[in-house]
Amino acid sequence: MNDKEILSLAKNAVANVARGCATAVVAVLLPPFLTRLMPVERYAAWVIVLQLSAYVAYLDFGIQTAIGRFVANANERGDPQYRDSIVSTAFATLTLAAAVAILAAGFAGFHLSQIFPKMPAPLVGEARNTLWIVAGTLALGLPGSAFNGVFVGLHRMEIPALTVGLSRIVGGILVVVAARSHADLVRMGAVMAAVNLASYAAQYLIYRRLASDLRASFRLVSRNSARILFDYCFSLVIWQFAMLLVTGLDLTLVGIFDFKAAGYYAVAASLIVFIAGLQNAIFGALIPSTAVLQARGDARELGRLTVATTRYGVLLLLLTGLPLIVAAGPILTLWVGPAYAAKGALVLKVLVAANIIRLSATPYVMTLIGAGQQRLVTVTPLVEGFTNLLVSVAAGFYFGAVGVALGTLVGSVVGVCGNYFYNMPRTTDLKFRRVDYFCDALLRPLACATPLLLFAVVSHLQADAGLPEKMIWVAAAFITTLFCMWRWGLHDGERSKLRFRHA
Repeated sequence: MNDKEILSLAKNAVANVARGCATAVVAVLLPPFLTRLMPVERYAAWVIVLQLSAYVAYLDFGIQTAIGRFVANANERGDPQYRDSIVSTAFATLTLAAAVAILAAGFAGFHLSQIFPKMPAPLVGEARNTLWIVAGTLALGLPGSAFNGVFVGLHRMEIPALTVGLSRIVGGILVVVAARSHADLVRMGAVMAAVNLASYAAQYLIYRRLASDLRASFRLVSRNSARILFDYCFSLVIWQFAMLLVTGLDLTLVGIFDFKAAGYYAVAASLIVFIAGLQNAIFGALIPSTAVLQARGDARELGRLTVATTRYGVLLLLLTGLPLIVAAGPILTLWVGPAYAAKGALVLKVLVAANIIRLSATPYVMTLIGAGQQRLVTVTPLVEGFTNLLVSVAAGFYFGAVGVALGTLVGSVVGVCGNYFYNMPRTTDLKFRRVDYFCDALLRPLACATPLLLFAVVSHLQADAGLPEKMIWVAAAFITTLFCMWRWGLHDGERSKLRFRHA
């Protein structure tokens, strides 16, 4: 990659990080307010409604990602007719998906009491109306996601970062205001829906202004474009289905087994949103850049990029995740109070460990998507997803929320092993040695995190140590780990480039 492409990748990564940070900020700042403003069962009903509404996003079928990839690829080849047909067909497909989502939300609302038999009867009607409002507006956003896909393909990720990030922040503020006034679920859902609709309108207006040369029309919908999108998105749909089994059903299962515990589980999972959001935001910027490399047929550069970005990703995961494992109880106590800390600390530790393992594959996955190789990787996500579901159901039945979290941990180990032993030998368009991936991208960052890992063991053995003493040692271990990652986690050339850019 030349300097211009590296700068473009960095700019898109920064934009994605800004968007991810906005989502993470809302995920981190909302619970302290809502858990103190709402009774436990009402808060549990709110997070269940949000979880059910979030299922609408799975009806995207990976089409937004496909648009970004094909727009970048078509522009590189100078083929606007092909690009416009793909975008038009994608928009039509997403419009149909929106109609399906609205019908599904209506069905779920009517059967809410059957799905969650332990939900208090006075909350059912309120939760049903809120579900219809929130899920309905998210469904309307499905066709609008095509515009964000175009921005990704044009390497203008700052546009969706601005519109989506701003809507998350404004929506979060208004939800807190509504909760403070009446803690009424319908009112909270209504303000969130209004902000969503405003963001869709803003995305469309910006699209009309910045992508004026792109023609999107139902007249340009074609069977050939639909076939291309189907071939590309088929494996993405499998991945999305697998991710639904991995992360999308956990809170729902907790709500079914122990409705009140859904609030405690949601609080712990909110911090996972920060870790996963940051990881996906940074490495989502790889998709258009790797699409360009794939168009050039540069398999070695794709492989080198995969190993290097995986190392960066694991370093970041360890820095953000290990402190949450080491100090789960104190962090939750300061954040949402001792009651939620007592119920959620163990869940948080298990979920963080699971996601450090699972998200280590994010750069590899994003590179596959950009290179159009994701069709070769469909078995492992399904195996991981069904393993997660089966363990979560069995363990959740006996151990409640902690059991559901254990399902995520077991599934993540299965997924990473599947990538290493089954997927990587098959994805030959990414040329790298697996031993380099294992030693350089995984073992090197793990070795650098030894100070925090050792402290975690010592802290567990000395559980009677006071909170101030523990926090001092956490800070010392974190700083030492940070130094090790700078000194040995990065290669000499990478440190030199960072010093040069800073100078």
